[in-house]
Amino acid sequence: FHQAGGQSSHSMDKSITLPPDEIFRNLENAKRFAIDIGGSLTKLAYYSTVQHKVAKVRSFDHAAKSDGEPLYEISVQEEITARLHFIKFENTYIETCLDFIKDHLVNTETKVIKATGGGAYKFKDLIEKKLKLKVDKEDEMSCLIKGCNFVLKNIPHEVFVYAKHGDSEFRFQNTHPDIFPYLLVNIGSGVSIVKVEAEDRFERIGGSSIGGGTFWGLGALLTKTKRFDELLQLASRGQHTSVDMLVKDIYGGAYGCLGLTGDLIASSFGKSATAEKEFSKEDMAKSLLHMISNDIGQLACLYARLHNLSRVYFGGFFIRGHPVTMHTITYSINYFTKGEVQALFLRHEGYLGAIGAFLKGAEEDNPNQYCWGENYAGSSGLLSVSPELNPMQRERSGTFDMLEMDRLERQLVNLPLLQDSSSYIPDTVDLTEDTLAREYWLCCFEEALDGVVKRAIASQKDQPEAAERAEKFRQKYRDKLQTLRHQPFAYGSLTVRSLLDTREHCLNEFNFPDPYSKIKQKENDLALKSYQRVLKTLEELSWEQRQIALVRGLLAGNVFDWGAKAVSDVLESDPEFGFEKAKQQLQERPWLVDTYNQWIERLKGPPHKCALFFVDNSGMDIILGVFPFVRELLSRGTEVVLASNSGPALNDVTNGELQILTERIAAMDPAIQYALDRLTLVQSGSSSPCLDLSRLDKVLATVVRERGTDLVVIEGMGRAIHTNYYAALSCESLKLAVIKNSWLADRLGGKIFSVVFKYEVPSIIQGHH
Repeated sequence: FHQAGGQSSHSMDKSITLPPDEIFRNLENAKRFAIDIGGSLTKLAYYSTVQHKVAKVRSFDHAAKSDGEPLYEISVQEEITARLHFIKFENTYIETCLDFIKDHLVNTETKVIKATGGGAYKFKDLIEKKLKLKVDKEDEMSCLIKGCNFVLKNIPHEVFVYAKHGDSEFRFQNTHPDIFPYLLVNIGSGVSIVKVEAEDRFERIGGSSIGGGTFWGLGALLTKTKRFDELLQLASRGQHTSVDMLVKDIYGGAYGCLGLTGDLIASSFGKSATAEKEFSKEDMAKSLLHMISNDIGQLACLYARLHNLSRVYFGGFFIRGHPVTMHTITYSINYFTKGEVQALFLRHEGYLGAIGAFLKGAEEDNPNQYCWGENYAGSSGLLSVSPELNPMQRERSGTFDMLEMDRLERQLVNLPLLQDSSSYIPDTVDLTEDTLAREYWLCCFEEALDGVVKRAIASQKDQPEAAERAEKFRQKYRDKLQTLRHQPFAYGSLTVRSLLDTREHCLNEFNFPDPYSKIKQKENDLALKSYQRVLKTLEELSWEQRQIALVRGLLAGNVFDWGAKAVSDVLESDPEFGFEKAKQQLQERPWLVDTYNQWIERLKGPPHKCALFFVDNSGMDIILGVFPFVRELLSRGTEVVLASNSGPALNDVTNGELQILTERIAAMDPAIQYALDRLTLVQSGSSSPCLDLSRLDKVLATVVRERGTDLVVIEGMGRAIHTNYYAALSCESLKLAVIKNSWLADRLGGKIFSVVFKYEVPSIIQGHH
């Protein structure tokens, strides 16, 4: 709560660090608005359409293809996608902001603005006058719940537990697709406790008049401090034991037979009745904070137990981003449930009302039919407000906070083959908790930045302003890396995947949809020329020799990865670096992780029914590594589903490219041509170099289920090492990759170009064999 009640002392221009058009972005294409006005902060929501470039590939007419021509044509098209914008600022700026919106709003179809929050009444006339929109008020509680459901469903790292003394202050939980039922405890002036059972089914089951307003009000009377932040500051410096009566003050120690420890508060403020001395403001504020938090904590626990709910989310201004109150609530819940229930907090909690009000106005084009993804390029992320953590923070609370979400083309769901989707965590290392790894990867991404910028410019040589856009990209991504150095938890758990995804979001932001398109085209072309030669060599081998050669081919293909600096340096300097050279780079057996013997034994048994294969890079990888391997599976009678990215990321093969490649390979390989009806291409629903098995295209999940998939192959460093290394599947799986980064190799106990070949059989199946 910044400058509660009073007007802001500093002038608008000094405190807004960003120019308004970078805060209220894309207003000229805005449709539909909603606003949530609280006691001191305003949250604005709107929907806009964004035009950006996408790279498409199209096959040439076969007959016309002569040798010198490229394999397919690459075209860049304009595409329009939907985006949601949420912006949070102090009420003191409301007039300036409304003026800015009025000046930039082009769309005249918008007639109403949905409004919620206590301030909606106060500012109704101002909004109607400035924006010429009718203010349509919505119920605060139902907006809150609607917003809460939306973020729980669409933002995987929305929920965190607060650990004051942990390695990382915020520990993020993976949100399961199945979010109901849960308890929402909203601590505003009073407390409301709401049980949420389904999208539109919730009930206020209880509450209390002793809430945030009580802490603020009594605090003001006791300490003569009128400001909420200041009260919390006082409390964080105080000692409650000088004011509160503890069990040991009454019994001289613990009260054993009742199981009460000596340090337990027996009576809040109990000492002040008898003590002669004056109490410090700090101590009284601390005592009051404990009294209110413990009361709310106990109430929440009793309701959770009464309704048998294990997920309890806390929100409201009392909590919002305040480590002091998050800590006392967490402590209290932990105490009253003996650790059985965790206090959960939401990263975008302050936005819930605005999101809900927005959704209510959007029923006819219902955003809930779609999946949405947080856009890291346009969102400011969660920032810790612990003053000791970040001295800059106090100034920053005067600025604007933003969240942007992009509509995803596809409905995303869990892979049906996860052993337990509720405990699945995609990422192998959480960089928020591992300082050494965090330092290394942040530096690694910073050092790679020049190369990425060069590559982006080269991919659009014909466009004179490409260099300027690439420079803006560099600035934006470097700023993000800086933020993450100081606030690793800004976007949930910090991982190699989130760093890669943020980079892709920033490239797209400045219209570099596919910087590697030409490289991929060239590599695919080259690899196709060697395809038949590779097959010929394989066909001359005995069965056992062929199986190991196929695996080595897959691994060698996996070396061709522009995302790994060690490799891109080689590829830049030695254009002749080919498939055979890559095989020589590989570690000799025994590999770093080597379960090849179990795999070959399994192959001597009956064929798999259907294999799902998550592919990685273009060129040598997919054509000379994956296809011969897939061809062998097909020849055994196994159906194969190839899952590739929906959109471009690095030099990974996309679904569009793979369809053309498959056609070309089938045209020159009768075995593939013959088996086409058992080979299915699906898109993964992702545009990331990594893989989150809990957010996959719904079509893929359906195909996997219908085909009775009993083998999953995950290839490459991004998909099998940075993510999914520990993923437990309910069927057989094969994770294989070459470690192309010396720091990572070192950490795993190997050298660069070490091989990971991990064939796993879930324990349930082992019993059947």
